[in-house]
Amino acid sequence: MEEPLIIRKPLSKEDFELMYNLRWRVLREPWNQPKGSEKDDIETESYPFIVTLNEKIVATARFHTADDNEGRIEYLAVESEYRKRRIASKLMLYIEGFAINLGLTCILIRGSKTTKEFFKKLNYKIIRKNPKLINEIEHLIMKKMLI
Repeated sequence: MEEPLIIRKPLSKEDFELMYNLRWRVLREPWNQPKGSEKDDIETESYPFIVTLNEKIVATARFHTADDNEGRIEYLAVESEYRKRRIASKLMLYIEGFAINLGLTCILIRGSKTTKEFFKKLNYKIIRKNPKLINEIEHLIMKKMLI
């Protein structure tokens, strides 16, 4: 029997290392970006989340507040063999609930053209195009009102 998904914050040094490794492998390595590029200067001010299944980290995302009303979700990554199981959708909804509990009214996310339809299904609306990342990945800024 398969264990249930657990969404939580990373608790140990090992959790953080595995989370950063997942981010790098899914979001940076395919574009030949170096280790370390999966982190930025607001890691300590943010709320990282991981999803575990059978005690293995299978997905991650990071949330941070941008101002008194707005939050942002970044670094959404799911292990390739666990895609198409609604894991990312469940993680997004969990983080949206977290944002509502903080009193925020909207969330922004930067999504690539390939993830646009996924975010649209979660009621995110495109508000603008963003400059290309890594000189080749077109991104859109999408927004969802929470209340």
